[in-house]
Amino acid sequence: MWLKLFFLLLYFVVLFMLARIFEAVVWYETGVFATQLVDPVSLSYKKLKTILECRGLAYTGLDEKKDVSQLVEKSGELTHGELYSAVKKEKEQKEAGEVSSTHFSGEMHFYELVEDTKDGIWLIQVIAQDREALLGKSNWVKMVQKVSQFGIRTGTFNCSHDQRSCIRRGWEHSTLIMSVPQTSASKGKVMLKEYNGRRIETEYIFRWMTSHMSHRIKTLCDTEKLLEEWNPDPLHPLKMFLFAPLPQPPVFFSSLSVKFTGRIEFIFVDVRHWDNQNSLLELGVTQSAAYILKMPEGLYHYGNSTGEFLSVAAMDTFLRSVQPEVNDLFVLSLVLINLLAWMDLFITQGATVKRFVVLIRTLGTYNSMLLLSWLPILALLQLSYLESLYGYSLKLLRYTDTTTLASLVRTDWTFYSSHPALFLSTYLAHGLLVDYFEKKRRSGNRNQEDSSTNLEWLASWWEWYTSYLLHPIASLQVPSDWEDDPNVLFERLSFPDLWLRPLVSTDYIKALPTWKFRGCCADPLDGKLEENTDSSQLSDHLPDRPPQSSKRQESISYNQDDNTQSSCSNVELVCAARALLDSCHHGDTDSPLTDDMLEKVHQTKESISHHEQSDWSAWPCNMLQCSECVVCLENFVNEELLMGLPCSHAFHQQCIVVWLAAGRHCCPVCRWPSCKKKEQPLVHSSHGADT
Repeated sequence: MWLKLFFLLLYFVVLFMLARIFEAVVWYETGVFATQLVDPVSLSYKKLKTILECRGLAYTGLDEKKDVSQLVEKSGELTHGELYSAVKKEKEQKEAGEVSSTHFSGEMHFYELVEDTKDGIWLIQVIAQDREALLGKSNWVKMVQKVSQFGIRTGTFNCSHDQRSCIRRGWEHSTLIMSVPQTSASKGKVMLKEYNGRRIETEYIFRWMTSHMSHRIKTLCDTEKLLEEWNPDPLHPLKMFLFAPLPQPPVFFSSLSVKFTGRIEFIFVDVRHWDNQNSLLELGVTQSAAYILKMPEGLYHYGNSTGEFLSVAAMDTFLRSVQPEVNDLFVLSLVLINLLAWMDLFITQGATVKRFVVLIRTLGTYNSMLLLSWLPILALLQLSYLESLYGYSLKLLRYTDTTTLASLVRTDWTFYSSHPALFLSTYLAHGLLVDYFEKKRRSGNRNQEDSSTNLEWLASWWEWYTSYLLHPIASLQVPSDWEDDPNVLFERLSFPDLWLRPLVSTDYIKALPTWKFRGCCADPLDGKLEENTDSSQLSDHLPDRPPQSSKRQESISYNQDDNTQSSCSNVELVCAARALLDSCHHGDTDSPLTDDMLEKVHQTKESISHHEQSDWSAWPCNMLQCSECVVCLENFVNEELLMGLPCSHAFHQQCIVVWLAAGRHCCPVCRWPSCKKKEQPLVHSSHGADT
């Protein structure tokens, strides 16, 4: 989790630096920055019209370039960045062609989208039954392209689909209907306005729309009302003021007032005939057109920082960062959590199928956790005694978002949002670099799962899935005494190993070390043993021993669940054997050996012979030296195959494989997990201690 978060933060830093490099390249080629001002007089008439269309100002009747440039100056200062953005947007609209528009199927569809939503502006073309549309197809496409850039949605209502609804609303002729929220309150009533103009042209229809949209914004024309609105208002702590010598505010300013209804109050101040210019200077208005955001923390002059253009997209991003909505925070968290989850595709090593399976699992897990975490957050926001905490959080957010660094981040957000191909390509390149460094980092300790192919990984995954589905607890054995005494059940439930057994794949058994047990020389105790007793006496007194193979199979079947102990060390065995033989040698040699003495001699002889006759050079350096398998309780025989566990204990390969395959994924001696590595120092040979 932390590794993915680190790589994601590193990716954001790379995007930030890449944007600064692009700015440096543009400055090197053109010699100007995006924040530098442009003189409107130096621009062509076509570019001036493009700027006015992006700001939403009607220029009908202005045929001279001088009048158009003055209108641009009155609406606000123009920067190179805004000019580039406006020209690029116009070019994209021409290449895109027709913009999608909603076709209403009936009364209920119209009510759900237009009258019940109440959070946007609609322009609907009503086509009466057996009549032609008011605007032709080409003019309607131009109108849709013109108003869609301001967030105004469009639609077509054909009365032939629902004639009764058209008759009830009085739509007997083809017309245009505009839907605008009537009040400044959130989710207020919707007002439907019908176009009654005589001239059916896009410019006149657009002017009719701007006049109705400007009525929603409070307009001030004298100093007294301005000072009254300038005073702090607890009901409206955030106010966006526009000081401009215009008859009505631009369309982008009016459309934003609908989007931020209930969050930010928009006020237009007409300074064409202002009576007291000193009052404007006292308020900080030093330009002919000023956009000022009044907050409890102070004033912020919009347009002086990087990326703050006079357009819907730029000002919408700024206002959302200053006064975000819960839905805005949810969308931002959703984007970040999915970018974080996709990092798993590059961090995970191994087969391609494994990467995508892990990615799907991570996407499902992260999105589920995100949705579950938002439920208590929404519940906490409804509590009244947490309003102060919510207010302090917004205050801290406003302090942060009015800095220069925040303006650069907003600029980069707008830039990469308008260039999704660049964003995706940089994310892919960053992911490939992460994958490369992860391979280098894990090259020293790559396990078998990382180097497996697609088919091998699918086979192991299917084996795990079937074991989970069909055999969730394969080795569960219910004792018979539970039926007699129910208390035994509750006592055994305190041990989770009985009823909560983890599902572990047996693939790790293939990677466990194996070697052959080798012997070297004759038993040094044979001569001493023959001096004290002959072979006939030993054969008469020692009990018969079963064959080794049959005894091992019997021990595996009956002793797998026993918690056995490890063998003694070489030093202890040698000392015990020599003490026993010395007692026999100095005692009465004429008296026969008892059965107990012969049994002890035989056992000691076997232990010493296995320790001192073994070739320990073939033994792995990190394995504990022993001569007996604690699973079958049999000594190791020459050329017999052994297997070791990560805890350094060794066993017969056949015995330990049967033990592990039965679901006991731990060492029979120390209970260390057999699939988990254990860091231990090198185990030295015990021969030095014997000498």
